[in-house]
Amino acid sequence: MSMTVLTASPALIEPVLAAPAKAPAKARPKAKPKAPPKAPVAKKSVPVDPATVSAIRGEAGGRIARFYETREYRPLWIVGGKAGDLIGAAAQDFLRDLDDAKLDGLDPARYDPQGLREAIAEADRGGPEELAVAEVALTRAFTKYVGYMRKVRDVGMIYVGKGLKPAKLADDAVLRVAAMKDFTSYVETMGWMSPHYVRMREALRAAEKAGADRETLDVLRLNRERARALPSAAVRHIVVDAAAARLYYYQDGEQVGTMRVVVGAKETQTPMLAGTINWAIFNPYWNIPDYLTRDNVARKVLSGRTLESMDMEVLSDWSASPEVADPSTIDWQAVRDGKVVLRIRELPGPANSMGKVKFLFPNDEGIYLHDTPNRDLLVKVDRHLSNGCIRLEDAPALGRWMMGKSFGVKSKAPEQAVALPAPVPVYLTYLTATTTKKGVALLDDVYGRDDRRGPKLAF
Repeated sequence: MSMTVLTASPALIEPVLAAPAKAPAKARPKAKPKAPPKAPVAKKSVPVDPATVSAIRGEAGGRIARFYETREYRPLWIVGGKAGDLIGAAAQDFLRDLDDAKLDGLDPARYDPQGLREAIAEADRGGPEELAVAEVALTRAFTKYVGYMRKVRDVGMIYVGKGLKPAKLADDAVLRVAAMKDFTSYVETMGWMSPHYVRMREALRAAEKAGADRETLDVLRLNRERARALPSAAVRHIVVDAAAARLYYYQDGEQVGTMRVVVGAKETQTPMLAGTINWAIFNPYWNIPDYLTRDNVARKVLSGRTLESMDMEVLSDWSASPEVADPSTIDWQAVRDGKVVLRIRELPGPANSMGKVKFLFPNDEGIYLHDTPNRDLLVKVDRHLSNGCIRLEDAPALGRWMMGKSFGVKSKAPEQAVALPAPVPVYLTYLTATTTKKGVALLDDVYGRDDRRGPKLAF
């Protein structure tokens, strides 16, 4: 069977990407789109038999035992019912994940799904001891599987600061996160992974099922690995997908919002970068890049324009407290020829390229998120138009989410720095694959990072 893979523009997939949702449902016969979580089933069940709890106490060991101890040995996988205790629906969801572990680049046999099925069958026929064996076996396999799924590979992501790269978690830490909310829903939606990872995984499944060619599968696997570096929706964070020119933000397991953005052009690409936003700068200056000073500003001055007419000023140096220099003392032809390098900044105001606010996170690439007065760029289909920074469709909405009541200032004074109440991680990624109603779609590889015609990357 063959499949025609679409080459899609962001306009084709934006309605899909913009839809606020939990992690996309996996391809299971029983799952329906946007189905309500199965938490009510667990709430209606009766408490687990104390004998089962006691058996779990005897069966668990190591860090897993520490986790169970913190919850008085209440089970994760066992549910109580009028007919007695039994292994609940989460186990079947998990077993399907293990059967499909090749989609994650993992070997299903490593987690012994057949052995788990046999343990569950014994639990169905047996009593508390057999239930405890199945419970703990499922938990061990689950922590092992989650640990390997969260292990990232080098796909070009630059991490600026600690705690941004997924770290190896102890078994009890994995389980504490899993048990924070409804465990059945957590397993069903792969809540330990980014929704973008689940989306890439499902795109890969669809492509394999349709018989896609090797190159397409390699691109999908590469995108899967890029998405593996992103946190789960349980982590409060921002994702900027430079391929689709779109931003998402997450909190408490949910996608809170999304918006269009303008990202770097092919010549001035937005890097794959993870950092932490700490500051909002209101009424910002725009420090003009050297090449724009040479190719744009100097050319205009030589043709008769003044810096004042362009709401710009030239500074004496790159220190924290520079003096404003007299433009008439500058050899503008030397600047135009690249022989003299100047520091020029655009003053705050309605036309300032930074808009009313920019959000800073430390990085050597000079990348940040900022407002923009150029609203016409945001309605374009191809929004790869910036010098590398991210221009926001709705900077106030993102600012209010990050800062709450502290967002905004009354003064018009330039460069007013306001610290965020809590730092917010931001991940700049590049996901060129998705699914549409017509099947798997590949966006234009604007930055040439997929290497679609060169050597293949196999994971």
